[in-house]
Amino acid sequence: MDFMRVAIDEAKKAFAEGEVPVGAVITREGRLLAAAHNMRLSRKTATAHAEIIAIDRACAILEDWRLDGCDIYITVEPCFMCAGAILSARIKRVYFGALEPKFGALVSNADIFSIPTLNHHPEVERGFYELEIAQLMREFFQARRH
Repeated sequence: MDFMRVAIDEAKKAFAEGEVPVGAVITREGRLLAAAHNMRLSRKTATAHAEIIAIDRACAILEDWRLDGCDIYITVEPCFMCAGAILSARIKRVYFGALEPKFGALVSNADIFSIPTLNHHPEVERGFYELEIAQLMREFFQARRH
């Protein structure tokens, strides 16, 4: 299963709901645990990012706050809040598509996973479907401005 494709489908759901089109999927051992998309508008809370919702769902399924051995697939580079949640949940690997030049916390504005005093350092791979995801983001913000 192409988990980034599932994350893109989640991002498209967010787009259709008027939310910033970000999707996230959490897996363990090749099995889909949780999928989510941004829901800040519908939930009326700043923390309803796709990554946070997916982490909460995966924790509920596993009945543990630790997501050891889990991977997260995100359409867009995570922000500082979401990167912190990924660290706190002990997610093993992060895969993301497009860079986030304003709020990205892994490449664009910082690399918080490389802070030496942290006791957990997730692996990061980027660039999956980058052009497609960046185009989806552009279309969303162009439509929002008009």
